[in-house]
Amino acid sequence: MLYLITFITAIPAFFFYAPVLDDPRYILGGGGADTSVAFGAFLELLLIIANIGTAVVLYPILKRQNEILILGYVTARVVECAFIAVGILSLLTVVTLRQEAAAGADAASLITAGESLVALHEWTRLLGPGFFVGIGNGLILGYLMYKSRLVPRPMAVLGLIGGPLIIASGVGVLFGVIEADGVVQGIATIPEFFWELSLGIWPIVSGFSPSAIARLEHHHSR
Repeated sequence: MLYLITFITAIPAFFFYAPVLDDPRYILGGGGADTSVAFGAFLELLLIIANIGTAVVLYPILKRQNEILILGYVTARVVECAFIAVGILSLLTVVTLRQEAAAGADAASLITAGESLVALHEWTRLLGPGFFVGIGNGLILGYLMYKSRLVPRPMAVLGLIGGPLIIASGVGVLFGVIEADGVVQGIATIPEFFWELSLGIWPIVSGFSPSAIARLEHHHSR
């Protein structure tokens, strides 16, 4: 359920942020959509809670498979959430500056500040959900689920494929090889998207494999 919450909160938040992301002059005041941006921030706060929750809930189960790797997953999740939090603060700062724009600040300076804060938000999205997700959810969690057999191995392979693709696309954007949010990056996120979605659906519908749980408990008790 926590994984499903990450989808329910992350995707709509992007659309609620649209007024500030799409309009460089938003910061100058006028008919601002501050409530929309605030609601997007609220959704991402819930996203942070759900993200960390997925790691905390899985830790006692998967530490029986490999405690070092599951600690790495928890760490990657926390780092991802730190990037998300910085992105939230950057857009809320734009809203604050917009509300104070009537105080007579220079318009050109305000626009420059707003564009800088929006650019910061875009980089946090690239390096958090667009890079560390590939390491944590993709490679580490995919490997742990593949080895433990808690879920069907073909499903875990989605994470092992999707993780490197997200990492590679993030590096590609970082060095200007591919366009941010372009077609190539969009295609690269597909396996990871379905991997995380399956992690939200499969355990609810079928649960973890009983034989895999028994094997992990036996291994842990020795």
